[in-house]
Amino acid sequence: MTTRTTNVRWGVLATGGIAATVSGDIALVPGAELAAVASRDAGRAAAFADEHGFARSYGSYRELIEAGADRSSEAGLDAVYIATPHAQHVALARACVEAGLPVLVEKPVGCTAAATRGLAELARERGVFVMEALWARFQPNHVRLREILSSGVIGEVRSVAGDLGFALPYDPAHRLWDPEQGGGTLLDTGVYPVSFAQGVFGGSPRAVHAVGVLAENGVDAEASLLLDWGGGRTARLGSTLLAHAGGAGTITGTKGRIEVAGPLHKPSHLQVWADGAGRDDEPSEVVDLPVTGRGYVHMVEHVHECLAAGLVESPVMPMSDSVAVAEVLDAALDALGAVHRDDDTALV
Repeated sequence: MTTRTTNVRWGVLATGGIAATVSGDIALVPGAELAAVASRDAGRAAAFADEHGFARSYGSYRELIEAGADRSSEAGLDAVYIATPHAQHVALARACVEAGLPVLVEKPVGCTAAATRGLAELARERGVFVMEALWARFQPNHVRLREILSSGVIGEVRSVAGDLGFALPYDPAHRLWDPEQGGGTLLDTGVYPVSFAQGVFGGSPRAVHAVGVLAENGVDAEASLLLDWGGGRTARLGSTLLAHAGGAGTITGTKGRIEVAGPLHKPSHLQVWADGAGRDDEPSEVVDLPVTGRGYVHMVEHVHECLAAGLVESPVMPMSDSVAVAEVLDAALDALGAVHRDDDTALV
């Protein structure tokens, strides 16, 4: 990819915790400009802009999108990061795409596979860049993990295991427990282990089996998944809002294995046993690469590279992978009988 020589003017939709974290890392990327932020509360947007150094703020998402769509104006934008609650992601991303604005949308892209698939199709039709903000794939340790797998030193991958989660007291008003905001464990922490397995095996599993526990309002509180990629290749994954999961992962191959130290989405290190090394042998390689900032810098740099190259999809995190993960989550949520839906009124 080529290097962009002009600034990328970023707009951010929402002013919550993840918006603050990612905005801080956007500011660390050379050529990135914090141009605009929007909230449904104009005062909150203005305060966020002052605190994080944005040039302007808006009291509605629609205002930012409409102003940002005029790329030649002072208020024009080159990319929008969507950091709202899960259920609002697709409606806002579609509005950006229809306005011709490239989008980095926080995970999960949507609360249903149909909505995720529809966004991907719209983006391709319009020729507008869209990527899920699955920052884990851009962590230096994960980049090295893909290189190790491609080298073949652990042979054919036969199984993947991983989990992620934490104990969160039940509060139906909290976004992670509220179905109207896309609550539930699978659409939050569950995205990471499913994407981890999908990134290893590629494509989609041929079968999804799920068991779990629902909260009293119908959202999923805990889930265990068994995914079958055929030929005996499986993934055993877990996600929870009821317990502090270790967050580690293991990839097992015919000639070795890789152990990913938790948390899975930002591993502290990897240990590799290759070329037939046994469990009692010392690791063939230990990978412990640092991250820049809070870890989102690498993802933002990748978006800049994609925009500079004129791409409409990321080669590392293509929308086809987001759709495949969404289909797994759909199947698991439906098997559990969990409530999950998108909010089509987010722009109102």
